[in-house]
Amino acid sequence: MNLSHILVARGLLTESHLNDALALQRAEGLRLDRALVQLGLLTEGQLLELMSQQLDIPLVQLQDLTIDPEVLRSLPSKVVYRKRLVPISRENGILNVATSDAFDLYAFDDLRLSTGLDVRPVLAPRDDIEKVIKTHYGLGGDTLDEMVGADGLESMTSAVDGGEDLLEAAQEASVIKLVNEIIIEAVNERASDIHIEPYEHQMSIRYRIDGVLQEASVPPQMHRFQAAIISRIKILANLNIAERRIPQDGRIKFQVGGRQVDVRVSVIPMLFGEGVVMRLLDKSNVLFTLQQLGMDDDTYGLFKGLIDRPHGIFLVTGPTGAGKTTTLYAALNAIVGPGIKVLTVEDPVEYHLQGVNQIPVNYQVGMTFEKGLRAILRHDPDVVMIGEIRDLETARAATQAAMTGHLVLSTLHTNDSASAAMRLVEMGVEPFLVSSTMIGAMAQRLVRRVCPKCREDYEPEPGTLPRDLVLAPSERLARGTGCPHCRNTGYRGRSGLYELLVMNEVIAERIIERAPSPQIVAAGRSSGLRLLREDGWIKVRAGVTTPDEVVLCTAL
Repeated sequence: MNLSHILVARGLLTESHLNDALALQRAEGLRLDRALVQLGLLTEGQLLELMSQQLDIPLVQLQDLTIDPEVLRSLPSKVVYRKRLVPISRENGILNVATSDAFDLYAFDDLRLSTGLDVRPVLAPRDDIEKVIKTHYGLGGDTLDEMVGADGLESMTSAVDGGEDLLEAAQEASVIKLVNEIIIEAVNERASDIHIEPYEHQMSIRYRIDGVLQEASVPPQMHRFQAAIISRIKILANLNIAERRIPQDGRIKFQVGGRQVDVRVSVIPMLFGEGVVMRLLDKSNVLFTLQQLGMDDDTYGLFKGLIDRPHGIFLVTGPTGAGKTTTLYAALNAIVGPGIKVLTVEDPVEYHLQGVNQIPVNYQVGMTFEKGLRAILRHDPDVVMIGEIRDLETARAATQAAMTGHLVLSTLHTNDSASAAMRLVEMGVEPFLVSSTMIGAMAQRLVRRVCPKCREDYEPEPGTLPRDLVLAPSERLARGTGCPHCRNTGYRGRSGLYELLVMNEVIAERIIERAPSPQIVAAGRSSGLRLLREDGWIKVRAGVTTPDEVVLCTAL
């Protein structure tokens, strides 16, 4: 029986669906199995299971295997890239090779001749094979192989000083494809940043995933195309490719799988070339609710009560990368509506919010936070968001806006919520103005979540936990053992830790007295302030994160 008869006999396909697939097969010259998958009539997994049964070829899960590096060297990288074949084990002269194409028998005949081994196929999903190739053989290796074999390579890669040659090299189809692969891989891995770093004999590419930089596997020949790759990025960002002496900033817009991704590009000259950092802003991943960000019901109730007030200043504090802007966006999302006018001043505008009027800062023409804030007050807003209070002028303008009946939301760089008020005082705002306009402050940090795929519960050994984490007898915690889903880190995704300080009379008195932060903390504790570290231990006990993550981002 051929494939179509088997599928119909097993009830996996109707005659009508089969006719549709045969029509596509004739029209586009596809194989029947690929036509079925393209039409969505069968999944790749269903076809592989069927092929495994009919052809007596084992079906394996590559993510469950540990492949010996010596085995990976059994096949030339060119064969791996071109045929999408991965050697997974070798024993007694038999080389097991994973493929997603059960019909490519000629490829295995060629392998037997070239290796002198008995090559046996096993089946695996194409996506799993692609992940193994990227992990062990390097990102963009097939594109680099094409480039290395192309005519005129030397003239292209050596064009470091000639602007015209660099422009020509950067527009080569293979270079365009390589840069696209670097960015698409970052989007697929949920990276927030791409770091391209030049060294004397190599070029490093690292992705920041869940706040931690992780090295991308890069073929060694990538270094030879460094100038062309960076020039291509500069062209996309509308930067001057001939200028390599001063820093440059730009922006790129991409569509990846139907998702719009904005990329902020920063290029800085370094010792062995130009370093590039690309910040990825995925618009589909910003409009979170506050509960999705990790805020529990009690904190959310207090927070919602503050942002529903008609006037006052509310500050979100924390270091760079703590998710402050994302929290403010979520807050605006919770209060925006047809009866409220919301205006923001941002540097830059990272995400577009429906129903919110957003203004970008432009220092080149004198459009600062302070000038923008004073101007938008004439537009009669109900709520104003300032990207960051950086100086006395902006702080005074924000205070004035709060006193004249506006709710002002902004961010500040302090370690805890209690320091926010005193930071405004240190900037030069009068203490009585701070105490009368500030309604609250929230410090936050981001911790990595335990990976749901490799999560396991365990009972920690005595003496291995921080002294302020107290567990009940036999209480169990969660950790990740590491798997391909989380790049063997044990973590996937992040959650927020929150420390919400609500202004009261005692705290206001301490601010007027210019009291140090510990006294403000004590005043807050008396009215129920929960510290960042305490919120972290709640999430540890709930199995959201691990003690190591909480210790890493909080201090005793």
